[in-house]
Amino acid sequence: MLDAAYYTQLGLRPVLEKVLAGQRLTPDEGLALFRCPDHVAVGALAHHARTRRHGQQAFYVVNRHVNYTNHCVNACRFCAFRREPGERGHFTLTHEEILARLCNDPPGGRVPDEVHIVGGCHPTLRLAWFEELLCRLRALRPTTVIKAFTCVEIAHFAALEDISTLEVLRRLQRAGLAMLPGGGAEIFAPGIRRQLCPHKIDADAWLRVAGEAHALGIPTNATMLFGHVESVEDRIDHLCRLREQQDKSGGFTCFIPLAFQTEHSALKLPEELSGPQRGLDQLRVIAVSRLMLDNIPHLKAYWVMLGVKQAQTALHWGADDLDGTIVEEKIGHMAGADSVQALSIADLESMIRLSGFEPVRRNASFTSFTAST
Repeated sequence: MLDAAYYTQLGLRPVLEKVLAGQRLTPDEGLALFRCPDHVAVGALAHHARTRRHGQQAFYVVNRHVNYTNHCVNACRFCAFRREPGERGHFTLTHEEILARLCNDPPGGRVPDEVHIVGGCHPTLRLAWFEELLCRLRALRPTTVIKAFTCVEIAHFAALEDISTLEVLRRLQRAGLAMLPGGGAEIFAPGIRRQLCPHKIDADAWLRVAGEAHALGIPTNATMLFGHVESVEDRIDHLCRLREQQDKSGGFTCFIPLAFQTEHSALKLPEELSGPQRGLDQLRVIAVSRLMLDNIPHLKAYWVMLGVKQAQTALHWGADDLDGTIVEEKIGHMAGADSVQALSIADLESMIRLSGFEPVRRNASFTSFTAST
C-alpha cells in the first residue's frame, strides 16, 4: 500500500521515507498530513507505524470508571458535565457510594485491573478527603491500579491547600495513587484555551504537573480535545508540546484523542464542523497523532466517545488500545455520547478479533499483560 510514486504525487515522499525509517516528523510534515486530500494514504502510514510497534496486538483493560462530582469551579464552555448545586443532575458522591461502585462485583465478575477516578474541581472537598478515599480503596482493592485525578485536579487541590502540586502528588502517592489519567489538556494553544476553559491551568502548568508526576515514578496519560474551534495548526502544536515533554520526562504511557461531543454543549459549532465528515476527521487525527508522537508508546481509540464501530476502524488508523469494560461513565454520556455504558471482556475481544487483531488484556500502565483466553 505504501507506494512511493503515489506518495510523491501527494507531496508526501519525505514523510513516507521518514515513517519507513522510524524517524521523527517535523511540525510542517504533520501539517502536510492534515492537508493531504487522501485520508486513506495518511491512515496507511499510521497503520505501518502502529504495526511496527505492536504487531497485530490490540489492548484492552478490565476497568471501572467513577466520576465523584460534577460540581466544578471552572465552568468550561464546552462542558456538558458540570452542574450547579440545586440544578437538576448535580451530584457529589460519598466515599461509601464511590467504593460501592468500584468494589461491588457482580456474580462471576472479575476484579478490575484498574480504577479510573476523575471529577469536577469541587470548591470545598479537601485533599484529606481524597487521601482517605484512596487509602480505603487500596485496602479493599490491593491488586488494582488506582488511576485518578487529572493534572487540572492536582493543581486545584494545591490551590485549595496552599501547597505545591509536587506535595499534592507525594501525598496522594502515599495514599495509593499509582497513575494519572490524561484529561484537562484540552487544546494547549493559549487563544483557544482562553475561549474554551479560561479558568483552568494553562498548558505550561499542565505539562509541569505531568512532569512532576513522572519524576515521582507516577506514569500519566495525555489527551487532546479536538473537533471544536481549533485549527490543524493548534492540533500540531499540541502534539509537539506533548512530544517535547515526553522527551524531558518520559512518563506518558498512552495518548487519547478525545472527539468533542457537540450535542449538549454550550459551545455551538458551525455546520461544516458538526456534519458527517467528522468521522473521517476523527480517523485522521488518530493517524496523525500516531505519526507525530513517536515517543509515546500507545494510542487509545476511546470507544465511549468514538462509538464502537469507529473505535474498531481506528485500530487500522494507528490506534492500538480500546480502553476497557468501564461499567459506568458520565462525562462523555452527559455530553451526548450514544455508546453503551459498559462492554464485557467478550465484547472487547470480539471487537478486536473481528477487526483482524489479537486481543491482549493489559493493566493500567501497560507494564504487564495477561494472556487472552
